[in-house]
Amino acid sequence: MRSSDDRSTEEAQPGECDGAAGAPIDPPDLPAPKLARTILTIALLGYLSVTVINLLGAPHSRLSLTMSLVGLLLIFVIQLRHSSARARQAPAWQRALTLGAQALLTYLPIAVFHSQWGAMAGFFAGSLLLLLPPRQAWPAYGAVGVTMLIPPAIDGLPVREAFYLCQSTLLTGLVVYGLSRMAELVKALHDTRVELTRMAVTQERLRFARDLHDLLGYSLSAITLKSELIHRLVPTHPRRAMEEINEVLSISRQSLADVRTVASGLRGMSLEQELGSARSLLTAADVTVHAEIRLGKISQQVDTVLAAVAREAITNLLRHSRAGVCDIEAILEGGLVRLSVSNDGVDPSYRDTSPHSGSGLGNLQTRLKAVSGTLSVFRGTDGTFELVAEAPAQLIRGLPEVDDVYARGSAA
Repeated sequence: MRSSDDRSTEEAQPGECDGAAGAPIDPPDLPAPKLARTILTIALLGYLSVTVINLLGAPHSRLSLTMSLVGLLLIFVIQLRHSSARARQAPAWQRALTLGAQALLTYLPIAVFHSQWGAMAGFFAGSLLLLLPPRQAWPAYGAVGVTMLIPPAIDGLPVREAFYLCQSTLLTGLVVYGLSRMAELVKALHDTRVELTRMAVTQERLRFARDLHDLLGYSLSAITLKSELIHRLVPTHPRRAMEEINEVLSISRQSLADVRTVASGLRGMSLEQELGSARSLLTAADVTVHAEIRLGKISQQVDTVLAAVAREAITNLLRHSRAGVCDIEAILEGGLVRLSVSNDGVDPSYRDTSPHSGSGLGNLQTRLKAVSGTLSVFRGTDGTFELVAEAPAQLIRGLPEVDDVYARGSAA
C-alpha cells in the first residue's frame, strides 16, 4: 500500500460551480440589487426636481435656465458614477478629476442662482464621503455644509434660512452616502448568496464523488481480485470457482445497492463487518491476516467513517502493494477508537497502471476531520506501511462539521 500517489480532489475546477448549462446559479427571487439602485436613482432625481422647481419659480432668462438644466444633468451623471462601487476603485487621478468637475458645477452656478442652487452642494458632500478616505472625507463634508451659510447671507436672508440650507446640505450628503452604500451592500449580499449556493453545489458534488469512491473502490478491487482467482481456478477447481463466482455476484449486487444510497447521504457502514469482509478478501488474495478487534459502543457516524477508512486501506493494499502479511487492529480504549492497518508489501518500484489512481487518503482525511478524528501514515525502511486512524467513539455535538455529518448520516 502506498500513499504518495493518493491525492485529494477537494479543489473545485474553474466553472465547476456553474449550472448544468455552464451558467452561474442566480436565485430568481432576489431583485434587491436592482431595487436598491432604483431607490438611489429616484432619490437623486427627487433632489434635482426640488432644485428645478426653485429655479423655475424665480425670474431667470431662458438661457440661464437652459444652462442650469444642463448643469443639473451633468451633476446627476457624475453623482451616479460616484455612487457606484467602481468609483472608489478608480485611480486617484480619475476620482480627483470627477470630484473637481462636481465642485465646479456645484459652486460656480451659485454666483448666478444663489441659494436656489444650494441643494446641489448636498450631492458634492455625499461624493466626498464616498470617494475620500474617512480622515479627509468628514472634515471636507463639514466644510461643504459651512460654505452653504454664505449664499443666504449674500441674498440678505434671515439666519434661519442660512441654518436651514446648511442643515439640508449636510442631511442630503448623508442620504446620498447612505443610499449609495446600501446599494453596494445589497449587491455584495446578493453576490455572497449566489456564491454560497455555488459552494453548496460544489460540496454536494464532492460528497457524491467521495462516497462513490469509498463505496465502489473496495468493491471493484474485490471483483477484480476474485475474477483473477476464478480464472486460475476454473481449469483445476471448478467447484471452488463456482463459489467464488457466487461471491462476485453478491459483491456486485451490493455495489449496485451502494450506488443507489450515495445520493441520499452518507451510507451507514459497520467497522466490524468491513473488517470481517476484509479478512475474507485478503485470505483469498493469499495474504496472511493477523487481526485484533476490541470494539464497544461507537457512534453510528464514527463507525461509518472508520469503516470507510478500513475499506480504503484494504483497497490500497490490494492495488498498490504486494503484501504477504497484513496486521489489523481496531481497539476502543479511553473513549478513543484506534484503527491500524499495516502490511509488509510496499514496493517503491510498483505503481498502479490504471489512470486516476485514486484520491482515497485525501477523502478519508476529510471524513475523519468531520468527526474530530485524525489520519496518519507511516512508511518503514523495511518495506512496511501502516495507516492509523483515530477518532472519538462518540460525536462531539455542536461542531458545524460534526453536525453536518450527523445530519447526513441520520438522513441515510
